[in-house]
Amino acid sequence: MSATGEALTPQEYIQHHLTFWASGSEPSGFWTWHIDSLLFSVGLGVLFLWLFRSVGKKATTGVPGKLQCFVEMLVEFVDSSVKETFHGRNKLIAPLALTIFVWVFMMNFMDMVPVDWLPSLAQLVAGDHNQKFRVVPTADLNVTFSLALGVFILIIYYSIKVKGLSGFVKELTLQPFNVKAMIPVNFVLEFVTLIAKPISLALRLFGNLYAGELIFILIALMYGANLAIGTLGVGLQLGWLIFHILVITLQAFIFMMLTIVYLSMAHEDH
Repeated sequence: MSATGEALTPQEYIQHHLTFWASGSEPSGFWTWHIDSLLFSVGLGVLFLWLFRSVGKKATTGVPGKLQCFVEMLVEFVDSSVKETFHGRNKLIAPLALTIFVWVFMMNFMDMVPVDWLPSLAQLVAGDHNQKFRVVPTADLNVTFSLALGVFILIIYYSIKVKGLSGFVKELTLQPFNVKAMIPVNFVLEFVTLIAKPISLALRLFGNLYAGELIFILIALMYGANLAIGTLGVGLQLGWLIFHILVITLQAFIFMMLTIVYLSMAHEDH
């Protein structure tokens, strides 16, 4: 509903659900904070840490509970993925991979919540029919770029730590053509390759989750039509829900695996 209590048009409904709860000097300025994205991303991160820590503290060598079995299976899956992909020696990689996979999956999973439930609750709490509230942090380009930027910083850090500053510079300037005259060309090629890593990580995750969220919103619009179209919408929502479970899991797995691959490449000393 609009601020006046009138029903929203389809265009207004879509725009409302795709607008963030923003705070800042300007609605779309550089220092605008997306409160909803921060709330869910940080909240889900804290939930992940608390849940896994509590399972670790209560872990038993006897017959484990269902939650402990699930966590152990998840840890073993991530650990085997790291062992198969990462060829260096670094105790940080496996915990980092586990954190990325579970945290990204949890943020993606918010897309499975019906699109009107939490926004309607936020409007009720705020007492404002025009209150904006988006619940999928990974459908926010700021969040996905923040995750990718963290991975990028680790890539640069370990590249310099393993190869040394001179080795890192040589890697950017003497590949693929090991001729001094080709240094400018090499640098452009290698720099583009380097920058493409975090950009591709961020855009891939954002694009898939934004598209999924938009499809759920378009299906929700069908409920406001006649009975036949509303019934069709129920079937479409169920079908897309089942398919989207695979999408959100795959995107979390891809983000984790690419992070492992990029950090493995950073540990290679040519």
